[in-house]
Amino acid sequence: MAGTFSQIYIQTVFAVNGRSNLLLKPWRDEVFKYMSGIIKGKNQKPIIVNGIENHVHLFIGLKPSMALSDLIRDVKNNTSNFINEKRLVHGKFSWQEGHGSFSYSHSQIEQVYQYILNQEEHHHTKTFREEYLEFLRKYEIEYDEKYLFEWNE
Repeated sequence: MAGTFSQIYIQTVFAVNGRSNLLLKPWRDEVFKYMSGIIKGKNQKPIIVNGIENHVHLFIGLKPSMALSDLIRDVKNNTSNFINEKRLVHGKFSWQEGHGSFSYSHSQIEQVYQYILNQEEHHHTKTFREEYLEFLRKYEIEYDEKYLFEWNE
């Protein structure tokens, strides 16, 4: 009996709620490692998780047995709880609703990995808003400005 084998490569981007720069450098890597653990725990493949103070990029090898929206919901919920339980921010931490997700081929893995790895350097010249709108245009995704993230700029 033949099996089904596949791997879908997805980059997902989402933002901190309240237009805030809350993902601070001293503990940000701990949160990104925690996110990777959630993704692994769902039997998915975290290729890289990185970001800056106000948003995160996940690059995932996704198996079609899991709905992307369910995975992102679980990552957001669990990391919000993690940040709040550890009291890493003053007040209550949460993520903005929604996310952007973009697919890639196997041959693009290294390029996407490097792009996400160098987020801090990349954002010296480009805002999160500019970056996100560039993704939407590049992937020809129709959107209404009123349904995009709140921007911290």
